[in-house]
Amino acid sequence: MAASSASVEGVIGPLGSCLTKLGFEVCPLKVGWYNSVLPPSFHLPYPDDALAVVVLSTPAMFEQAFLPFLEHSSIQKPSDPVDQCVRHCVSTAVSQCFPELKVDVRYDYELLPSRKPKFLAQTAAHVSGAAFYYQQSDVTDQPWGGRKMFGVCIHPSFGGWFAIRALLVFEDVAVGPELVQPDPPDCVASREDRIKLLEAFNLHWQDWSYRDIVPVGQTYSERQKEYFSTPPAQRLALLRSWGLLPKEEAQPDLSPCEQNQANGHG
Repeated sequence: MAASSASVEGVIGPLGSCLTKLGFEVCPLKVGWYNSVLPPSFHLPYPDDALAVVVLSTPAMFEQAFLPFLEHSSIQKPSDPVDQCVRHCVSTAVSQCFPELKVDVRYDYELLPSRKPKFLAQTAAHVSGAAFYYQQSDVTDQPWGGRKMFGVCIHPSFGGWFAIRALLVFEDVAVGPELVQPDPPDCVASREDRIKLLEAFNLHWQDWSYRDIVPVGQTYSERQKEYFSTPPAQRLALLRSWGLLPKEEAQPDLSPCEQNQANGHG
């Protein structure tokens, strides 16, 4: 496989220009950084020096990308509307910026045939330096006994008010020593705060208090909070109530014969 002459800046610059204005953040990493902290069953099937980019959504994405997307696009059921928006934004940016490059785009909601996720989002964010992935193993003298506590990423600027949306692997772009792995900002440094974070995330995630574990410059808007607080099955109805989706048409009463025809039974 021939390596491309594209550079890290030649990828991050155009990609960032397309996505930052829509409320996304992009962070480069080497595939080797990701693979080195995971068992082989989760490895990305690319060389260690292949360039990858993790894509985060910031609080601004909802107003700058999602709501405009609803106004100009048709939602395809049953896929999640936000997932559709992210796919549209990322795929459009990739096709416009890199028409000649092979790019493996993996979204956070996608699964492999084995039912494993196509990438481990929080690991990718951590090794790229975008956000610190706080795990149970980061707490000394754990107070939970044998209880499993799931980890969570915290962003230095947005706390927990962000999401990891996609990983892009530029298959033919090899990265040299000019890309140095950064340490993710450890903004929840004390044992007490890490315990507070993991307990808030695992035991009280519905109140979203874990998102405010550090001071943040921007949080979700009230409308965005309402949307993500709504059960997924009810979100389309919420969008209709906001006037962002057309009302569902009432179904007419059908005779048994017409019902059979409507169900494809001829």
